[in-house]
Order: sequence, then structure tokens, then C-alpha cells
Amino acid sequence: MILNKDKNIEFPKRKPTRLKGYDYSLPGAYFITICTHNKEKLLSQITVGQGLAPAENKLSVYGRIAKEQIDLLETHYSGIKIDKYVIMPNHIHIIISNYEMTAGASPCPTISDVVCLFKSVTTRMCKKAGLQNPHLFQSSFHDHIIRGEKDYQKIWEYIDTNVIKWKNDCFYNN
Repeated sequence: MILNKDKNIEFPKRKPTRLKGYDYSLPGAYFITICTHNKEKLLSQITVGQGLAPAENKLSVYGRIAKEQIDLLETHYSGIKIDKYVIMPNHIHIIISNYEMTAGASPCPTISDVVCLFKSVTTRMCKKAGLQNPHLFQSSFHDHIIRGEKDYQKIWEYIDTNVIKWKNDCFYNN
């Protein structure tokens, strides 16, 4: 626990969310998960298909703005490539690869910089569109450093099938 000296209030100590000692400005492939604030279902609605019909993921206004901003990330940072992503009702999964930031950038942007830009611009664009949720995303995000082709393919398939497996997802809540 961390003690706030001004008000004598104890706050829980947060565990570090990034891999200790790893340089996130290095080239590599990263699997990123970004959750909405309180895991609210703001980004899309998934309808389970009947019979052989596939599940349908219909983006909300928030989700459409998030999609636009994901699609623009490569223009903000010329050294990244968004390989795959899915926007779920209360979270987003993204694979960012070929992560080589522009030479001469000082300091080199990290994955945290990329995610921070995405979250802040998406939130700003939602507010500009008149949407009233002041806290769109949780303050942090989950990252996984992709270690090899097998790991990459497993994550790709996970993203690819996330919508049809929604009710079994760890982020699913009724």
C-alpha cells in the first residue's frame, strides 16, 4: 500500500504493467489489448448468428471512431504497421508490427506512446462528436511481446475468432 501523506489515505500499490527492462522502442511485434473504462460495452454489439449464420459485430459510434483512429495510426508513426485488430464491445485487440520508428526521432516513441496517442485522440474525437462518456478507456493497457511466428499465428487466430467466441471471452459480461 502507498500512503498519501496529505490525507493519510492508503492506496493499493499497482503492479508494473510493462516487462521490466524491456525497451519498447525496439523493432518487434506486439499484441495490445485496450479495455473501455469499467469494461462498459461502448464500442460494439455482437449478435450471435442463428443456425449457420455467423456472429455479427456491429460497431457503435464510439467503435467507428476508434476504427478510424486505428486506421490512422500508421500515418502518425511511419514505422508501425497495424497487422490485425478487432473492436469488441468493451475492448480492442491490435497486433502492431514492423515497429521501427523514424530514424532521428528523439526519444524514439514506444508502444505506450502509440497507445496513448490512439486513446487520447479517440476520446477527443468522441467528445467532438457530442458523445458524453468522459472516460472512454481504462488508464492502462495490456501488452504481449510476440515471440516468433507460432506465437504470431496463435494471436492472429485469436483476434480472427474473437467475435464468434464472444460469450467465452474473459471480457464478456452480461
